[in-house]
Amino acid sequence: MTPIKHVVIIFKENHTFDNYFGTFPGANGVSLPHASNPPAFDPPHDHASWVNRAATAVKQQYKESDIPAYFSYARQYTLCDKFYSDVAGPSAPNHLMLVTADSPIVNNISLSDTTQPLPPYKLPSLPKQLEKKHLDWRNYGGLVFFTISDLILSTKNRLTSQFVTDATRGKLPEVSWVFPRSEDSEHPPSDIKQGMQWTVDQINAVVQGGLWDSTAIFITWDDYGGWYDHVTPPNVEQWKDGTQFRFGSRVGCMVMSPYAKKGYISKVQHSFVSIVAFCEEIFGLPSLNERTQTSDNMLDCFDFNQTPLPPPQLP
Repeated sequence: MTPIKHVVIIFKENHTFDNYFGTFPGANGVSLPHASNPPAFDPPHDHASWVNRAATAVKQQYKESDIPAYFSYARQYTLCDKFYSDVAGPSAPNHLMLVTADSPIVNNISLSDTTQPLPPYKLPSLPKQLEKKHLDWRNYGGLVFFTISDLILSTKNRLTSQFVTDATRGKLPEVSWVFPRSEDSEHPPSDIKQGMQWTVDQINAVVQGGLWDSTAIFITWDDYGGWYDHVTPPNVEQWKDGTQFRFGSRVGCMVMSPYAKKGYISKVQHSFVSIVAFCEEIFGLPSLNERTQTSDNMLDCFDFNQTPLPPPQLP
């Protein structure tokens, strides 16, 4: 039993750990040339580009002055510097991992790509596990839910904008997946400051709705986006052509909650599947598959016996 009654997963796009948090004090990062905002272009980040990232990845990064709210959140709560994307490639397979801990694809969905199956995909999912225990969930803006056969027609699929309304009213389900509109996603070439402010607005809505005391918020980025990260991810699963499938490059992950460890930098290996495993642990759900059984469940980021931390304060 824990004080956590709500889990909010905010899924941003296309930045590695070094690209965003490489200069964060105490984190395992490197200093790189300063990237422009908005990004000058969208670096290639399909699976083939990831495999060849030594030659194609863009060695640039943003500084605290570019994303001050994120650095502030990381100082007040928990930042993970050993958090990997699950798939060595772009958005779609990683989005599937965050919902099902599985993916039958390694690249984004394309009618012209005959090497991958097309949706809908028949996959066991965390939302259906929640329903079996009579717990609630909602998808705010995530297109991936419309690629999963059991979730396509669900009335729990909502527009992105509905999250602020529901959170401000104090009416969130047990698990919320929150996906920004493209202009707020931080996916190049969108403005990262605008995207950061959107994230701040979602968190402020949770606080305003009186839900802070019982909520765990995860903020993470869906894939490497073609940016450089100096850490080589473990190779634990291979794609059918023998190339690395899992894990992909490190991405940032912040854990915000009254019970998140203050100023803690987690050195434990995590991934999107770890967030699924956290939900299984918190809500007493069975494991979806072997990945969630063997994955860490993010609990090192929490201390449920500590004096609860206050809501975030921004400079």
